[in-house]
Amino acid sequence: MTSTTQERALVARWRGLLALHARTQCELDRTLGAHGLCASDFEVLDLLAGHRGPHGRAYRVQEISERVHLTQSALSRLIGRLEREGLVERGVCAEDRRGVRVALTPKGRALHTEVRPAQRAVLARMLTEGTG
Repeated sequence: MTSTTQERALVARWRGLLALHARTQCELDRTLGAHGLCASDFEVLDLLAGHRGPHGRAYRVQEISERVHLTQSALSRLIGRLEREGLVERGVCAEDRRGVRVALTPKGRALHTEVRPAQRAVLARMLTEGTG
């Protein structure tokens, strides 16, 4: 394979990944929208639902932004919306009073439990179809 052919194949593979991501994101938003969530909302809930660390079931906002690939600003707006809906709560970080921790509320945990199977089904379908 020539260098140009290799480059074309590499670019085609990259564009295929981008297209799969876009299709999956749209399908997730469509499915989760029936529950009042978007894909980013669910990612935050899912992260918080699975966390069992040194601080219980809470993450610092910085830790969340590193894992869900949102800017601090976008994440702050998202967390604010989830907090207004009663799905998460913010609290002061005990070890650094400037820091903020975010944790699921019982309502947030219940919604996550309800929606998780639908989200996982979309991932299974899209990633199986997309890679096949």
